[in-house]
Amino acid sequence: MTDHGDDEPSSSTGSPNREGRVSEDKSLLHQKLAVRELIDTEVSYLHMLQLCASDIRSHLQQLPQGDLDVLFSNIDDIIKVNSRLLHDLQETASREEEQVQLIGNLFLEFQEDLEQVYKVYCANYEQALLLVETYRKEPELQQEIQSVIEAVLPQAGSSGLSFLLVIPFQRITKYPLLLQKILENTLPDASAYAVLQRATSALQDVITNINEYKRRKEVASKYTKVEQLSLRERLARINTHTLSKKTTRLSQLLKQEAGLVSKTEDKEFDDLEERFHWVSLCVTELKNNVAAYLDNLEAFLRFRPQEYDLDIPGAPVVQYRYLARDLQLQAFPEFKQRLEGLVWQPLCSLTKTLAGPQNLIKKRLDKLLDFERVEEKLLEVGSMTYEEEMARHTYQALNSLLVAELPQFNQLAMQWLGQILCTFVTLQRDLAEQVLQRAEGTLAQLPHHHMAEPAFRKLVEDALGQAGHQLRSFQENFEKVLPPPTTQPLLPGAERQVQALLSKYGLGKLYQVTSNISGAGALDLTLPRGHIVALLQNKDTKGNSGRWLVDTGGHRGYVPAGKLELYRVVPSEEDLRGQTSPHENSRHLTPEPTPAPVPSVPTMTQVVAVYPFVARSSHEVSLQAGQRVTVLEAQDKKGNPEWSLVEVNGQRGYVPSSFLARAPSPAPWGWSLPS
Repeated sequence: MTDHGDDEPSSSTGSPNREGRVSEDKSLLHQKLAVRELIDTEVSYLHMLQLCASDIRSHLQQLPQGDLDVLFSNIDDIIKVNSRLLHDLQETASREEEQVQLIGNLFLEFQEDLEQVYKVYCANYEQALLLVETYRKEPELQQEIQSVIEAVLPQAGSSGLSFLLVIPFQRITKYPLLLQKILENTLPDASAYAVLQRATSALQDVITNINEYKRRKEVASKYTKVEQLSLRERLARINTHTLSKKTTRLSQLLKQEAGLVSKTEDKEFDDLEERFHWVSLCVTELKNNVAAYLDNLEAFLRFRPQEYDLDIPGAPVVQYRYLARDLQLQAFPEFKQRLEGLVWQPLCSLTKTLAGPQNLIKKRLDKLLDFERVEEKLLEVGSMTYEEEMARHTYQALNSLLVAELPQFNQLAMQWLGQILCTFVTLQRDLAEQVLQRAEGTLAQLPHHHMAEPAFRKLVEDALGQAGHQLRSFQENFEKVLPPPTTQPLLPGAERQVQALLSKYGLGKLYQVTSNISGAGALDLTLPRGHIVALLQNKDTKGNSGRWLVDTGGHRGYVPAGKLELYRVVPSEEDLRGQTSPHENSRHLTPEPTPAPVPSVPTMTQVVAVYPFVARSSHEVSLQAGQRVTVLEAQDKKGNPEWSLVEVNGQRGYVPSSFLARAPSPAPWGWSLPS
């Protein structure tokens, strides 16, 4: 009995230890099963992604490439990240004692990569589902898609594309649950417990950030759409609610300008916005320059020197004509085609890409005014309505998205622009090499090519000197028959506008537009060549002296300073003789042709255009300086001799008579190659 009594405590203390060991063994078993589930499901998941990217996507070529890009989004990037994750997970199996801790550290290491790739896919998920819905409306196409999917993944069933698209979405949301399951079966005093806690929390943060990013993108997509609405459609959208919102925003803006309320300062965004506008300006300027370059190239291709008889005797002329014809029919057209495809079209695409961020930046200003008003009310009242809370969240989402993505967009746009410039330079270099290569054989057949360089240089200088003397003689004869200097005539009815600007600002502030201006920004003006404006400020609000603030007499805005020249009043012949009164002088403000200096041009006469002229209506025709013109009538239908009916390149129309002159008939002269 004594022995039995002595053994009783031992038996009672041993039972809890055994229970503890059993509990630990059970937890360890469940932990291993949870780890195995994580790795096995990762293998299965990655295999399914690879099937989608390779077999299924490659067999859906009946769909447009744009649709495939939307459906499969950045699945290739997801495969790369998850392949590395799976490889590292499998590597942990060789260190069983530390495996759980290694898994926790591994997910902490992959936290940023997982967030970056999955947030793009999840943000695109709703758009992909909309595409799937459109396919269901086309039974034949839907059946083809379903057949491809069932052949590769029978388990997809009737869900088809919807089943595939949701797989990555489900996987990223399952990682915290799998880690939580491992954590629940890990002892709190184990070294891996704290690491697993941080990993689980990190993956939950990833999901939260993805949801927030998805919400921001949905807000942004609402405002990045560029709608081409007519005035009637815009008016149809106006209602009491929109009028109330716009009135409130205007009131908030006026109070800020008056200094009654403070304005929200965001230097980070202001710097990004300034950088974006600078990039936009670079793109717009380059596009305008390339457009002008293509126009000049087109004009150059219309000129065919090989078809004219040159007054140069000898065989070199024949060789030159062969070379010119070869370049005109092959080298230059090929260069133009490559320029349009490799420079102009990418530049147009880049310009379209800028429209989305431009709309977001404009919309952010509206939402900022709403946000500031709500913040004021929150400070005063301490509460806000559901609509006001949504307006507050909308601004925060837009602002966060722009601050996060504008730096990357600006960088990519600059890289894109740099690539376009490099391509342009490369095309120019290729053209030069091609021309030299084609000309190499012809140059060898020209005379004097065996001469020493100094002797040949002297020969060329003498020939050019002789030609220059002949050109100067022709110029002197030509200038004797030139009409008085004139400029591009003003638009019909512009005299009153010029008079108003003159009386308001004075002659010293008036400028004339030298070439057509296409406004790119919200405050930029679009003006035709010859328009008169008044200078208000010779720089913009950011101190850029290349962008001037002007007044057109009806609108105010910015124009490039390089496309303005000081407007000078060209007095009429009566003014010079002093035969008119000061009141009558004020009517001769424009350089429009007057009857006195109009040269007498006989009907059906070949004359020369002295100045370029841009047609402004279907009744007029454009001229280029030096262009040959046939005068049909030396006056308009009302008998006004200031305008002449002419024919140019088969087109008929009116031009200012003062822009035309008879070509002189100098003594015969010609070109000759020195012997």
